[in-house]
Amino acid sequence: MKIVAHRGYSGKYPELSPLAFEKALELPIHGIECDVRMSRDGKVVVNHDATLDRTSDRIGKLSALDWAEIKLADIGSEKHPQQYPLLLDELLEMWEPSGQHLYIETKHPGAAGDILEEQVVLRLRYAGLIDDPRIHIISFSHRAIRRMKSLAPHMDRIYLRRDWERHFNRPDVLLSEPTGLGMSLLRGKLQPSAIGAHGLPTYMWTIDKPEDMKWAWANGVDILATNQPEVALHAIQM
Repeated sequence: MKIVAHRGYSGKYPELSPLAFEKALELPIHGIECDVRMSRDGKVVVNHDATLDRTSDRIGKLSALDWAEIKLADIGSEKHPQQYPLLLDELLEMWEPSGQHLYIETKHPGAAGDILEEQVVLRLRYAGLIDDPRIHIISFSHRAIRRMKSLAPHMDRIYLRRDWERHFNRPDVLLSEPTGLGMSLLRGKLQPSAIGAHGLPTYMWTIDKPEDMKWAWANGVDILATNQPEVALHAIQM
């Protein structure tokens, strides 16, 4: 089972910060995961929420702010001072020499719509990484998965199924053509038969307890996303 540091080493350091990624990249794990959104002036920013409110000392929607304004946001903590959010360009530069894999989640809905996938592909192409097999796109949006297939058909595309889909999409009908499927730990425990569905690898989030990590491993999960990658390394003796 492959271990992915969710939002970097977010269980110990400020999520999605340079320090969180730096510390995750030092570990002997499979990869790191990040979320991206677009600023008003078209920059691809590494941030989970639609706003800066929860993770910084400033407020406001990223889609309503220019990069110059976003750069004023402090995303650190008292124990681990950090500066502003990363651009995807900066994360790619930090990550590329590591040998690890990178899982990029495009966040939807958003003001940018399909432009977000276009800009991610553009940034990858600019960095010379568009054909790098270590890059994976993940999303809760079938539209985003379809868009990525059109823009970069060779790239791994993981559709993240929401928990409520087990009620409203019992047959697990796919509205796009992903190359992998994601599910939460909750859904995995409620519906273990969905692990490995359609013959596709399963990406499971967000697993932080050793007993849950061992459960995921025993039940055939392929990729484990965790805020605690060191805990996972100890829990799963690979």
